[in-house]
Amino acid sequence: MNASEPDDAEVVLVGGTANKGRIMRRGDAVHRPPGPHAPSVHALLNHLEQVGFDGAPRFLGIDDQGREVLTFVPGDTVVPPYAAWMFGDEALRSVAELLRHYHESVADFDVAPWRWSRPPPEPFRGTLACHSDPNLANVVFRDGVAVALIDFDLAGPGLPIWDVAAAARLWTPLRADEYIDDPRHGRSLERLRLFLDAYGADFDPEQFVDAVVANHDWLYRVVEDGSDAGTPGFVAYWAQVEHRAARTREWYLGQRRALLAAARPTRSRRVGLPGGLSR
Repeated sequence: MNASEPDDAEVVLVGGTANKGRIMRRGDAVHRPPGPHAPSVHALLNHLEQVGFDGAPRFLGIDDQGREVLTFVPGDTVVPPYAAWMFGDEALRSVAELLRHYHESVADFDVAPWRWSRPPPEPFRGTLACHSDPNLANVVFRDGVAVALIDFDLAGPGLPIWDVAAAARLWTPLRADEYIDDPRHGRSLERLRLFLDAYGADFDPEQFVDAVVANHDWLYRVVEDGSDAGTPGFVAYWAQVEHRAARTREWYLGQRRALLAAARPTRSRRVGLPGGLSR
């Protein structure tokens, strides 16, 4: 179907890598190139609308240029220039709480009939429609609290631990302090505990740390493949992060014991997984 289009001029939205400079806002709608598995993403967004989850865009249709049209989610994303609240503990906890709410909302969504972009690697594949890319620019905040996830192009069937590891890796962040030049410097492991407590699942620490490393490898392979294919946003980003990616993987291996200790379930965290989902 064709989505109705307001007459407002289109404005480029900041952020994004694969579609950098090609995501446009027109009034209260966002027009963006559809991903290769857009029907699956649209089905997922329709499910979220049906169950009343208000933390994601609504799919409105396809415009006359073949772009998908989504509702614009008002708020702030963590893009330059950075504000102090973006790296605070309240924002971190709210991301974990939003992710859990998302997982609860998709617990009964059937991923089987759909083709997905790049499913998580074994042993982290499952039946939950993971977002898989909850990076800083893909979370919308209002008044310093995370309220919505955007950009579901990398969504795929996985286990809850896959999304939690991805979000914790990016938001705490899990990397050497030499690559952290904001208020999170020196607090990665402390913030990891805060994040896992806020999500509230008692993951096995060994499996969680394995998921962190696997997600690191998986996501940077997405970036590297995009760079090799000549996608401008990926080319620029890979040139910026290639060295850091290699050093961060070394850091995971060297810090494994500390990561395991930080990921160990606490009494406040032992509340189970949403909807009886497996780890």
